[in-house]
Amino acid sequence: MALQYDLIALDVDGTLLTDDHQLTVKTREAVREAAERGAGIVLCTGRAPVSVFPVLEELGLSGTIITHNGGATIDSDTKTIIHQYEIAPQQLEPFVAYCRTNKIHFDINTAFEMMVESLTPELTDMYTKFHISPSVLGHGANLPKGLVKFTIFGDKETVDRVQMDWEQWPPTLLTIRSGDFFIDVHHPEASKGRALQQFAQSQGIERDRILAIGNYYNDISMLEFAGCGIAMGNSPDGVKDAADVVGRSNAEDGVAHALREFAWS
Repeated sequence: MALQYDLIALDVDGTLLTDDHQLTVKTREAVREAAERGAGIVLCTGRAPVSVFPVLEELGLSGTIITHNGGATIDSDTKTIIHQYEIAPQQLEPFVAYCRTNKIHFDINTAFEMMVESLTPELTDMYTKFHISPSVLGHGANLPKGLVKFTIFGDKETVDRVQMDWEQWPPTLLTIRSGDFFIDVHHPEASKGRALQQFAQSQGIERDRILAIGNYYNDISMLEFAGCGIAMGNSPDGVKDAADVVGRSNAEDGVAHALREFAWS
């Protein structure tokens, strides 16, 4: 059976993994089969690299990963930065001030390091699920250089309110909902789609030879860029509308079914 796509871009949370952050046997085997057939596999995620490496290892793969929603493209073999979109600390100051005033938890990220002002047991548990142990800077700390992403975390009602507030601000940085409980802030040119385009060009891969699978708003740019964009069945309607195809959910091995139906025939 002939391979239909040379490059397959996969979101991680809500797509490759189940809602309890597990990689099922069927999904793992389908991704490995795609790689064995000759497709390049690139994970495209809002996660930091350290949070992606365990998933990549479980898949038995290596190579380039697109992290921080396209903010940093990383070589997983050498643990080096291929490209990043850096945010100036002063650009983030209004967001930091807002979070401090409204008691919204946030973390700040360089390509390889995450920092917070404080941690609670609830927050520690949340970060542990993503294989992350952030550094604690203390309240009122100055922002470092080399930042690629700023993220808030809270209950859905709180995050909804923050999203509405920030949508009224001048668009100096890009704010994007990366999950029900998260909003990410990054460089206005950073996106999964833009990073995927850069990577594909570096590999000489045409757009129509790219398959992308995702489930949330931060995946729309790569679903629209790819020759075939597949939204998971658990995606919000806005994501499904942006895709070429709507597949099964992450609870139904949606990635495995999509690969076997579309990646080769």
